[in-house]
Formats: sequence, C-alpha cells, structure tokens
Amino acid sequence: MVTCPLCSAESTIYYTYKNKQYYACPQCRGVFLDPAALPEPDAEKERYAHHNNDINDQGYRNFVQPLVSAVTEFFTFNHFGLDFGAGPGPVVATMLKEQGLRTTLYDPFFHNNPQVLERKYDYIVSCEVIEHFYRPDLEFSLLYSLLRPHGKLFCMTSVYYDHIDFGSWYYKNDPTHVFFYRPQTLRYISEKFAFADVSFRNNLVVFSK
Repeated sequence: MVTCPLCSAESTIYYTYKNKQYYACPQCRGVFLDPAALPEPDAEKERYAHHNNDINDQGYRNFVQPLVSAVTEFFTFNHFGLDFGAGPGPVVATMLKEQGLRTTLYDPFFHNNPQVLERKYDYIVSCEVIEHFYRPDLEFSLLYSLLRPHGKLFCMTSVYYDHIDFGSWYYKNDPTHVFFYRPQTLRYISEKFAFADVSFRNNLVVFSK
C-alpha cells in the first residue's frame, strides 16, 4: 500500500514513466512519485545547482515577475518576508529587494539557516519549490506556522489540470519534481491547514492566512 504524503489516503498507480511509478490520491487529488523512487539528497542538490536561476537572466526575471508583482501589490518595505527554497540564485528575493522589500533566505541545500525558521513573516515566497516537497504535509504545516496573521504564501508551480495529458506533460520529466497539485489539491491544502483562502491563476498560487 502506498499512502499519499499530503493526506495519508491510500493511493493507486496512475502512470509509469521510465520505470518510475506515479500515484494518484483519491482524497486530495494530488499526483506523486513512488516514495521508493525519490532522488537521493546529493543527486537532488546537483540537479538544483544546474537550474538556470541567474539573477541577471532577463528571461528568468520575466518568468518570476508575476510572483514579484503579486507580492508588491500587498506588501511594502514595512513588511518582512521569507524566500523559502531560494536555491543557488535567489532571483525573487533580489527583485523584491530592488522594490525595497526585505526578504530573508532559506534553502536546505544553499541557505541552510534554521534560525530564520524561528520567526514569523508577513509574506513567504516559494518559487518552483512545492513540486519538490517529499512531505507536503509537513512542509505546508511549517509554512502556515511561519506566517503572521493575515500573511500570504505565494507559490509558483505548474498546476496539473485534468485536461493535461500526464504522459506528455513536460513538468513531470524533472526527476526532482515529485508532487503535483490539481486545483482540488490546492483547495484541500487551504482547508487542511486552515488558510482563510487560496487563489490560483496560471502558475501562481496564493494562500492567505
């Protein structure tokens, strides 16, 4: 039996790709990689190190601009934020700094500063991160706990809609992408962790506390 790492429901095989099995959860509707096939930490870090997250890459800056714009719509220099899963090149935090916002960094591989997880934040950004969560139940519980009242969690990820053919979907091909979120999954997270609301459009997801 394989249980969902978000809601613990018994899940069934959904798709097999390159000898790896993906499971679909009937409760939260998430799709996830067989836990036995999760990449080792060294391989995971090496993959992240090769991501094209150069702070001077205009193409990537354009890609994350919707997230930056969403943050600056609600928050100013009077607020304090966290870039959770900042990676080797913290592009989002850099762009927010250019707008006058203060954002500290956390990443278990590249900015492993556990002390930053001991305070509360007005906003948290998590850009192309939540699809890497081995244990989304623990990670979202942590993220909720780090937000101040009325804070917001901004995530970028490719949402998996039912009309998408999973077999040809590029997003699953990254070996470090291990959990995929349907709209129903995002609503489940909002309810499970007592967020006040969740909204999503294209690849931008916003949870409000």
